[in-house]
Amino acid sequence: MKRLLYVLFAIIAIVVVSLILWPTKTNAVMGDKTLVAYFSATGNTRGVAEKLSNAIGADLFEIVPEQLYSADDLNWQNDASRSSVEMKDAASRPVVASKIEDMSQYKIVFVGFPIWWGREPSIIDTFMESYDFAGKTVIPFATSGSSDIGNTYENLKKLAPNANVLPGKRFASDVSVEDLKSWADTEIAK
Repeated sequence: MKRLLYVLFAIIAIVVVSLILWPTKTNAVMGDKTLVAYFSATGNTRGVAEKLSNAIGADLFEIVPEQLYSADDLNWQNDASRSSVEMKDAASRPVVASKIEDMSQYKIVFVGFPIWWGREPSIIDTFMESYDFAGKTVIPFATSGSSDIGNTYENLKKLAPNANVLPGKRFASDVSVEDLKSWADTEIAK
């Protein structure tokens, strides 16, 4: 009888330990490669992207324009500035300087950018149209001092119609690593 109790206890212990150590849905998904791709004109989005990448163990890719933006290019108060002209033209597609060699290795792609004129910058549209996101989860994140994420969700859904595009979120540049990790884990689990 004692032997049966020991065996039963051992089985229960194994089951309990297995349940504790069994990967959660987030960890299972995280086993597939995750990418944090971002465009940063002034460094704010870069800082958030680096924190996010480190927090979730994702690869990091900077979306760099072939022609870098100067301070004058970014002057939103000047209707003739490069960024103003690009954002007024829905067909504008600034050239990206480099490419991801094998996008197929990623199941989840976080896409980060500053909010310009209530949406993602046109270079993000270029990035989204450059790859096949079919079957992938695309999670936008944005930086802004006060603007929300705007029309980004709808725009990215149109640019990646066969992807699972999530609504995303705007962050202040001083967001904590803990807040980013918590948000990312919640989004990944969807």
